[in-house]
Amino acid sequence: MTFDAIVIGGGPAGQSAALQLLRARRSVAIVDAGQPRNARAAHAQGFFTRDGTPPASLLEISRAQLEKYGTLEWVEGEAVAAEGQIDGFRVALAGGRVLEGRRLVLATGVKDDLPEVEGLEPLWGRQVFHCPYCHGYELEQGDIGVIGSSELVVHMAELITEWGEVTFLPFGFLPAPEQAAAMEARGVRVEEAALVRLEAGPVAHLADGRALKFDGLFAASRVWPASPIAEALGCAVEETPMGGMVAVDAMGATSVAGVFSCGDTAKQPHSIALAVGQGAFAGAAVHRSLVF
Repeated sequence: MTFDAIVIGGGPAGQSAALQLLRARRSVAIVDAGQPRNARAAHAQGFFTRDGTPPASLLEISRAQLEKYGTLEWVEGEAVAAEGQIDGFRVALAGGRVLEGRRLVLATGVKDDLPEVEGLEPLWGRQVFHCPYCHGYELEQGDIGVIGSSELVVHMAELITEWGEVTFLPFGFLPAPEQAAAMEARGVRVEEAALVRLEAGPVAHLADGRALKFDGLFAASRVWPASPIAEALGCAVEETPMGGMVAVDAMGATSVAGVFSCGDTAKQPHSIALAVGQGAFAGAAVHRSLVF
């Protein structure tokens, strides 16, 4: 069969987009590789009515609700390629199956390009975080380290003083005197010794031999679409100071007719609440494109 829409990505944005289409009695296939970006997070915070719910539970609740609509096919697998044009797209799955659809929604999420600090990757999402609105409250106004890997982190360090006592840990970037002064004016302690490595705790080991224990750490990752499908289709990808994202217009439409994108793939900053809202809007926009 030819689906009205194929949604690539079964996370919050993709499921939210699909819901709008299902409620318009349109046929939808959701292709889900089962690799959510927040899989390591114990709880999802800051999401209306579900604050503190494990991320996997949110997706299970949503999927169960979507599957009550008779026009959904949930496809567990990875989309590896896509081609075609409006009203005639083909999506190839890793197992060899090919889906056909009139519209595509790219909600594949992003992959994080982390600062190359020894020991950081195993702690990412558990003791090293990217968003204070998502994880700051749980640190109980304790000692927070900010990994100073770029100029962007100066602003992050100043902001995070709302959630605790902050220390700026230089790593590949030394703030200018005026930047250090601005941070110190907000109560940030600016270390002179460079960060060398991390270990669980979290503990930051510095170049001068000291080891500093924190209640949590924050780092600024650069992000890129988790799937190459957008570029393979010819969708424009916009580079920003925080990484790359699929370029979309106000309706969530990409530069390729019939292809829409939403969630972390297409918008910054990132959170579940924002992804859900963007997905809902994109799903409605896809429906309108089918009607008109």
